[in-house]
Amino acid sequence: MWFKNLQLYRLPAPWNLSFSDLAKQLDRGVFHPCGSLEAVSRGWIPPRAGAKEGDLLHVADGQGLLTLMTETRLLPAAVIQQETQARAEKLAAEQGYPMGKKARRDLKDEVRDALLPRAFTCRRKTSVWIDREHGWLGVDASSFVKAEETLEHLRQCLDDLPLSLLETRISPVSAMADWLVGGEAPAGFSIDRDCELKAADEERAAVRYARHPLVDEAAAEIRAHIAAGKLPTRLALTWNDRISFVLTEKAEIKRLEFLDVLKEEVEQEGDAANEIFDAEFALMSGEFVRFLPDLMEALGGLASRA
Repeated sequence: MWFKNLQLYRLPAPWNLSFSDLAKQLDRGVFHPCGSLEAVSRGWIPPRAGAKEGDLLHVADGQGLLTLMTETRLLPAAVIQQETQARAEKLAAEQGYPMGKKARRDLKDEVRDALLPRAFTCRRKTSVWIDREHGWLGVDASSFVKAEETLEHLRQCLDDLPLSLLETRISPVSAMADWLVGGEAPAGFSIDRDCELKAADEERAAVRYARHPLVDEAAAEIRAHIAAGKLPTRLALTWNDRISFVLTEKAEIKRLEFLDVLKEEVEQEGDAANEIFDAEFALMSGEFVRFLPDLMEALGGLASRA
């Protein structure tokens, strides 16, 4: 159940909504499969496989885990357009004149409603980690847009969700540039072998390094790119030999990988599926609680709120 990405948000620390009250409010947004005329359906499901249907919040060591299920009907726009065109041509031949714009729009809606119940569906799970004590909420999503889809459903379920975007005193771009120019990451971190630099102009010319030593043979070249105006937008790092990740210009954490030392600790916890799930979540969330303060310190600390 290890997260692969982390889109980070801030909550009041500590958040005054208890996990028991949060669980009750989640009942307002339980998952139901798409109806025959629904293109998308979202709702909460138990994070742990085999859990009771109403166990929508998993809590361990003061950390919470939610899972949103999204079901989407696969009905490509090209299929709707093709069927609409075929029906429009048939009607035009029968009537002796082409359809008007409004009639064609209405026909397109009819086609969509007719095809939708027969469309295949696909499902996607998105996990949400909540640390009430330290004021963290993280979404395992590859982009801000996907994270917001999940949070929008959470907002609809809760009486109040006082979330704010993550802001640091030093921008990730400035920090990554300093680390690359100096050839050294802050304490506790090491620079890995992937990096992306982009020009700040309209063309956004980019240079990418993949599986390439960045602090040795490429260091002078990278410094020259930065001096010429290119800015780092992605940088691979490792924290304390326990977590590797890619930091982006928007403070997103991508390509999260929990290294072997952590997975060995899970193997020592137990063998049953539930025990493994509990151990993985406890270890992952515990690492986040230690990792994020170090990362924030490397970025100058959290920006003060107005």
